[in-house]
Amino acid sequence: MRSPDGQETGRPAAIVIAGPTASGKSALGLRIAHAFGGTVINTDSMQVYADLRVLSARPTAEEEGLAPHRLYGSIDGAVNFSVGHFQRQAAALLSEMDAGTLPVFVGGTGLYFRSLDEGISDLPEVPDAIRQRIRAEADGQPTETLHAALALRDPESAERLRPSDRMRVMRALEIHAATGRSIGSFHEARVPGPLAGKPLLKLFLATEREALRQRIDARFVTMMEQGALDEVAALRERRLDPLLPVMRAHGVPGLIAYLDGTISRAEAIQRGQGDTRRYAKRQFTWFRHQMGEDWRWTTPEAAWSLVQARLSAPGGR
Repeated sequence: MRSPDGQETGRPAAIVIAGPTASGKSALGLRIAHAFGGTVINTDSMQVYADLRVLSARPTAEEEGLAPHRLYGSIDGAVNFSVGHFQRQAAALLSEMDAGTLPVFVGGTGLYFRSLDEGISDLPEVPDAIRQRIRAEADGQPTETLHAALALRDPESAERLRPSDRMRVMRALEIHAATGRSIGSFHEARVPGPLAGKPLLKLFLATEREALRQRIDARFVTMMEQGALDEVAALRERRLDPLLPVMRAHGVPGLIAYLDGTISRAEAIQRGQGDTRRYAKRQFTWFRHQMGEDWRWTTPEAAWSLVQARLSAPGGR
């Protein structure tokens, strides 16, 4: 049901809250879930990992006690958790939730949000043996060399990918090794999202840029005080594949370099802050250009007012 201005009215099937890192998403999601009997569902690719509670800014145990939180810290860092894994887990979770429970999806990973609504490409799973072989062959080789190898096997994908984009080049090599097909050949087939066609309230928290930069820098310092370095030290001891998502989390490479003695603690902090600021900028750009017009760009307080109006209106609860 829509209002005369084209906006959805009535109770949404879910509330989805996106935004750049440190914009206040988690606090807003908890506030909504606590007030309206909801469940907060993680929609962030780093907060799924058990290894990085502090460095990924996962909700605290106290916050998780105020409302149900799902898909947080449930994945081991050795797992290459993909958007396909997330979509399947989110769909299963929605099917298990009690009627009347309000799902509140909270995070900053654009592809996770897209998978809920628009769906994702039906990419095949790559067997671990093949992934390990490809990565062993790639170990120590420059990304440009790997891109050249991809051009021989899968010229279509090589043409679309930057020669410096190691992660995507490796993914294309793995898919080709597993299937003999270009990764692009799978993009036409899509797996529908579990929220496709349902009424949603989509909120993007567009915090003022300079204030956001200051919050990012201050939060990284606080993370260091709260044990982020200990988390990374434990992760380093595991000697995981450096291409795994958890090893590329903002702050991890710099802190490992500090633990290895190649940069100072101050330089590691500055690197983590800078990486996070650049990521926040990319989040703004991605959502502006990749997501639909049904997303409302707003502030946390204005978003709270929107939610209250939507859920308190006749038929909203």
